[in-house]
Amino acid sequence: MTACALNFQLSTLNFCMIPPGKTIGVLGGGQLGRMFAHAAERLGYRIHIYEPEANGPAGEVSALETNRPYTDIEALTTFAKSVDVVTYEFENIPAEPLWAIEKHVQLHPHWNVLETCQNRMREKNWLRKNNFSPVPFAEVEAGDDLAAAIRKMGLPCVVKTADFGYDGKGQIKVADDASLAKAVASFAKQRCVIEKFIDFKCELSVVVARSSTGEVKAFSVAENIHTKHILDFSIVPARIPAETAAAAETLALAIVEKLNVVGLLAIELFLTDRGELLVNELAPRPHNSGHWTLDACATSQFEQHVRAVCGLPLGDVSVIAPVVMVNILGDAWKWQGNVITGEPNWQAVLAHPRAKLHLYGKKEPRIGRKMGHFTVTAATPGTALEAARELKARL
Repeated sequence: MTACALNFQLSTLNFCMIPPGKTIGVLGGGQLGRMFAHAAERLGYRIHIYEPEANGPAGEVSALETNRPYTDIEALTTFAKSVDVVTYEFENIPAEPLWAIEKHVQLHPHWNVLETCQNRMREKNWLRKNNFSPVPFAEVEAGDDLAAAIRKMGLPCVVKTADFGYDGKGQIKVADDASLAKAVASFAKQRCVIEKFIDFKCELSVVVARSSTGEVKAFSVAENIHTKHILDFSIVPARIPAETAAAAETLALAIVEKLNVVGLLAIELFLTDRGELLVNELAPRPHNSGHWTLDACATSQFEQHVRAVCGLPLGDVSVIAPVVMVNILGDAWKWQGNVITGEPNWQAVLAHPRAKLHLYGKKEPRIGRKMGHFTVTAATPGTALEAARELKARL
């Protein structure tokens, strides 16, 4: 056994640096894994993707890919033994199979971070226990009277499944009797959380990197605009007072340290009309609202994730220019019923001198599916947003 392996077994605090030239294993094969693979390979790493479905965005740009279920312990163990460190590109991976591989390889973030963040009940209770101001919420166990719990919370509110929700999936805003009935019918016999509906001034997020060496750096606060619960625009720098941005960063850094994350953590926040910062959700991975870093930051969130999980010095997080990121959904294709009749107007984005297009290599556009994004830089956040809205309309 090497000294490095012995140190890892003796103490999860004594991680070894994984130098360029080694192999990083990634659980998950979506677009976040694809962009992570690009960043890692530029630094000289090989990428091995573990993903149940073949021909995904990450696998087609990586050196190796294993297509087996996450619950296949034998295949997962073989994968773990073939790489030097394991990370993941989304949190909806069952945590229990990871118990079997942590004795073979460094896993960043640790599975207990994943387990906390992939369940809304655990995540919100952790936030409340550690005084991190989550959105006010109530818990409803499977089989309990959901309608009564909703009425007790008061309308409007938001009902969410406890497990595996993202991009508006697994949640319903309840504002009247009709939406209450819909929520009860949709979530019958499921564990749920009921959140108080927040009249917020804006939505914010902070992506923070924490290295296996303990070094921590936060990217600039992003201001996020959602449409139908899916991120539409991210604006950097956020159009908020400097003291609010500083408070959001301080809160995010405290959460990352307390949760003992190695890798990236995205902290989604509501800024209320009274100036309060309430924590909405945590994501222990690269985040949609951090895509702007690819074109307007000295170090992208994906390169920073590589550096963090491999124990390298973290990169400079300076903002090069004000920027807006715009998600491209399958809705941008031309549709007639369920049939695609035309491509988006890519030339509109490509012809703009300060716009950058990023497509994810997904084979099939679908309404509401993230197919790519573009960024626009400008002299001010407002000017960048104006240009981004114009390009989105032309797209």
